Amino acid sequence: MSTSIIINQKNYPIDVPDDMPLLWFLRDKLELTGTKFGCGMGLCGACTIHVDGQATRSCVLPVSAVAGKSITTIEGLSAKGDHPLQKAWLDNKVPQCGYCQAGQIMNAASFLATNNKPSSDEIDNAMQGNICRCGTYQRIKQAVSDAAEVMYKEVK
Repeated sequence: MSTSIIINQKNYPIDVPDDMPLLWFLRDKLELTGTKFGCGMGLCGACTIHVDGQATRSCVLPVSAVAGKSITTIEGLSAKGDHPLQKAWLDNKVPQCGYCQAGQIMNAASFLATNNKPSSDEIDNAMQGNICRCGTYQRIKQAVSDAAEVMYKEVK
């Protein structure tokens, strides 16, 4: 029996060992390289993707655990790269090395999907598990806040 997963709204057969981390399926099999390998233990957030809309660490998630589920990677967040978070990231000059950015944005997108008007403390708490080696935390926080304002205005 063949199983499959939906990644960025496209159906893919799972033709790898059940215990392969989803991160490697995305990067090595599908060449979706926006999702990054960081620590390999689910601690840094570089590998964050969405599983059925929830921010999830793909480096510790076996492919077998997502059979039949819908996955969104940074490549699938918006077709043109114009999600409010992506725009706010650029406007606030967040990226330096850029390595953590996809995971940061995916975590923030999941958070803002349920909280369009977060407080400063809520942003801090939501983004706490995503590490930025360059230390752009204040710009990340501002970008999340700015994106929330745009998203909140669009909802009204």
